[in-house]
Amino acid sequence: MQVDMHYYGTYAMARAAGLRPETCKIIATAAQYVDDNANNQTEIIKDGARVDVYATAHHWYDVKNVDERDQRLVWIPFHFLPGNEGGSYTERLICRQDSKIAQEMIAHHLNHSDRPFIAELMGVAAHVYADTFSHYGFSGIGSRRNRVINDTIRLHGLKGGVEEYVRKKAEKFFKQHGESGGLIKNIRAFLLDAAEALSGALGHGAVATYPDRPYLHWDFIYEHTNLPSDRENQVTFLAGCEALHGMFRDLANQRPDLTDGNGRDFANIEDRVNSILGTQAHCEGRIKAWQTASKAGDIFTSPEEIPIYDENKWHHERSSFSSYEDSKEVRKLSSFRFFQSAALHRTYVLRDLLPTHGIVID
Repeated sequence: MQVDMHYYGTYAMARAAGLRPETCKIIATAAQYVDDNANNQTEIIKDGARVDVYATAHHWYDVKNVDERDQRLVWIPFHFLPGNEGGSYTERLICRQDSKIAQEMIAHHLNHSDRPFIAELMGVAAHVYADTFSHYGFSGIGSRRNRVINDTIRLHGLKGGVEEYVRKKAEKFFKQHGESGGLIKNIRAFLLDAAEALSGALGHGAVATYPDRPYLHWDFIYEHTNLPSDRENQVTFLAGCEALHGMFRDLANQRPDLTDGNGRDFANIEDRVNSILGTQAHCEGRIKAWQTASKAGDIFTSPEEIPIYDENKWHHERSSFSSYEDSKEVRKLSSFRFFQSAALHRTYVLRDLLPTHGIVID
């Protein structure tokens, strides 16, 4: 998913669930910042405290520089949560829609609703949860199971110049990163044999950004299994929106102080949300669709505007940690609480949740 869903769609679902605007903004910013926080950084605060900031994403053009440990710390816990279905290890690592593991993750994070960083934590959870509805069928390691037969990819029902736009974006992606989306060579610890290491694709790199476009109906054939996959993104994205709304309703029930009593049942906004998801446009156009519906009062109980996403605010805060005299002040920043949340999430997923299901990653 892209910023239209991870920020604007997440904000809309949180606000429709009855959470206060200021809480929704933190949640939605954290959800999108998972994709934008691509740097590792250490900051030493003037009172001697140390803050180690770890990346929660790597842009595709950085894939060739990502070592095997980094994959385990980034792609699997934050973008391709394993679904634990199938027999082999690599098959169980494949992400699945709304999996039992994803549901357990949500329940765990909601159990921290009394923590001061709960909004940031639920933003991280929202990103990971939403990605299960778009990244399903692919895994966060270099694996031949991620590869597809490229000339079998077909797009359906696109209007006007949208198909040309989508295809050109894909061509640009493949030109930059190769048809496999970037080869991962140092992946032997993940794979059953060395041959896979030479032909593996990371995540959904083999199908470019097709899984991230909410309006897209497309199909393809996996190279490894020769099995077809027909994907209606609008259907799965709508299910993802309903799941996010339900998660935020649960948070509202646990933390009524974060609400203002202006929630709406998902059934009352489902048709409008579905219409937004069906908007065939570039990312800016899809953002506009969310904003238009919000301003018209079609999603919330009254007309409102979704605040514009600003990734630079948290980038700036992170870079300025070392300028603070007292680490107590740093702990109050939403950016710091995001890194707290990301660390809690990653540790829980890799060292508790996945091993409980027999999947050892790190």
